[in-house]
Order: sequence, then C-alpha cells, then structure tokens
Amino acid sequence: MKIDSATLHRVRLPLKHSFQTSSHRKSHLEHILVRLVDETGAVGWGEIASPSDPYYASDTVGTSWLIATEYLLPAILGREVEHPRELGELYGKVRGHRFAAAGIDAAGWALWTAQQGVSLAAALGGERETVVAGVSLGIEPTIDDLLEQVQRQVDAGYPRVKLKIAPGWDVEPVKQVRSAFPRLNLHVDANGAYLDVPEHRAVLRELDHFELAMIEQPFAPRALLPSAELQASIETPVCLDESVDTLDDLRTAIALRAGRVLNIKASRMGGLTTAVAAHDLARDAGWPVWCGGMHEFGIGRIANVALSSLPGFSLPSDVSASEKYYASDVVNPPLAAHNGVVAVPTTPGLGVEVDEDFIAEHSHQTHRKQSS
Repeated sequence: MKIDSATLHRVRLPLKHSFQTSSHRKSHLEHILVRLVDETGAVGWGEIASPSDPYYASDTVGTSWLIATEYLLPAILGREVEHPRELGELYGKVRGHRFAAAGIDAAGWALWTAQQGVSLAAALGGERETVVAGVSLGIEPTIDDLLEQVQRQVDAGYPRVKLKIAPGWDVEPVKQVRSAFPRLNLHVDANGAYLDVPEHRAVLRELDHFELAMIEQPFAPRALLPSAELQASIETPVCLDESVDTLDDLRTAIALRAGRVLNIKASRMGGLTTAVAAHDLARDAGWPVWCGGMHEFGIGRIANVALSSLPGFSLPSDVSASEKYYASDVVNPPLAAHNGVVAVPTTPGLGVEVDEDFIAEHSHQTHRKQSS
C-alpha cells in the first residue's frame, strides 16, 4: 500500500462520569483521530489516545500533534510498503512519542486489512469471537460513592472491576468493596503512586489479604527493583503497566521478576505491531496479559477489542462498552457489551462505520497532508 493522504482530527468528548486517578481528575477526553488514504481510495482510521497532561506518560495531546504532523506523517506519505509492520521502519529514527506512532500504526493496519478484505483481529492473529471486558473505576469522593459505582458495573454484568488507589485511598476502600462483593474479580491500580519507603510497602503488603487478581503498577515506571522485591514478598501478582513501554523493558522486567502479569496498551507501546510482539514475548515467559485502555473513543476501542482476541489475553480487558464513558461515540454502532462480553468484529478493516460527520462536528483542529 502507498499512503496518498493523511488527515488528523483533534476531537474532544465529555465523559459521562468524571474519573480520578492518583494524579488528577478528568471530565472530558481529547484524542487525535488519524485518517489514512491509499492510492486506490481505501481508508484506514487510527486513534492517538495521548493524555492531555503529562501525568500518566510524558506524551500529551499537544506533543503528539507536533510529532505526528512534523515527523511521522511526512515519513510515510508517498512511501510504499507491503505490510503495516513496515510503517514503523519509516519513522524509526524518531525516539519515544509512542502514542503518536500508535495511532498511525493502527490506521495503517486498518487500511491494509480493509484493502486485503480481512478483519483486523484475524490479521493480528486473533482466535476469539468474543472477549471478556472489565471496567476501571476512579477514586470517588466517598466509599459509599465507590460502592454505588461498583454495584452499577456488577449489575451491568462486568465480571472484573479495577479500582484506582493512591496513598490514603487504598486499604479501607478495598476492604469495604471486598466485604460487599466477596466473589468479585477485583484488582487495584496505583499508577505508580507509591514510594519505596517502609510505610508504603506495608500498605501494599496489607492489600495482599483481600484476594485481589493483581496489584497494578504500585511503583514509578522505572522502579523495577522495588517492584521485584514486593512481588517476592506477596502472593498477589504484581501487574506492570507504565514500566513497560518497549520490548526491551519487558525483557528486563521478566529477568528481574518484577511482576507476573502485563497490561498491554497498544498506545503506550507504539502501536498494534509492538503490542502483538509483547503478547508473544509475555506468553513465552508465562506472563498472562490483558489489554488496558486510555478511555479510547470507538476507533481505538475497536482496535483494542481486535488485539484482545489474541490467545494470550487470558484476563478481562479494558474494552467495556462505549456507553460507560460517552453519550455518543465516533463509530456506528458504538461498542456494546452484553453481560460483560464484547463481540469481535469480523468484517474487513475495523469492522465498524466511522461517523465522519460526528468527528467533524467535535473536531476543533484539523491537519491535512497530501503526498507530493
């Protein structure tokens, strides 16, 4: 395929319910949607799901926009490739900025699979017709508010609930949720909020008593040694997220035994191409994986569903229905979950219709580039 033109849309959508992590609260999401067109007129869409602020990662919407417009799109326009895996080689000199690369990589996969007449899931190596979804709940004003949110998701049929935690909001809310829902598949996510100090290590070890599925990213991204020490001292699996941006990060984490589970986010790792490779590497090491999310709009969410159909994704993934987060979405039909289970699209490309009128209505910045 030869990329003839590219368009970026900077789109903002309000969240139905504000979401707080250990670092900040958000009431809306702003992502960049990527539209690639080849010389035959075939179209592929991807999503740059960068955070707006540099709290989860160093990438932001602003930095991703700059890198995509100034470096990544010029590197691929007018260039011919046999397979979307080759796109990364064209902009391989660009260091970091994996969120921007991820959206372009995904759009390339969507374009190629539409052109080839195969589904995205099948092209990635997916084997499942459905995937089990979980939900992620933020830090609430009170424990009663949290219990209400958990009950709402359990009533909706979701089999796994993830709770955001932070120093001062950890043992007691987890204890109350576990008491109210003794059989719920429950795990916690700290987003690296804990320090390698005795009082924080003691809190994390106390969480080992609540039969959690995992404790996700307890320490800062590069703090793999404290993570390994914690994993050696508790029964609950430690899951790594922000610690693993690259395949080399994953190899190091495996060698150090810094965890036992991997959260694969295509956005964090630079795209579907690297995410599939991480899946293969983790599976060979005996680490179960699941697909994490960045509150993607429908385009990125559908790509995550396709990724989650690979055999190593044995744990519920963050691919819950669009309606949990957004009143309206950028694809038709919006992603739906039935009793916590999501169907994997089987038609060529993304397998859903992208609502370009809705995108235009909610886009507040657009960039178009044609090959010369």
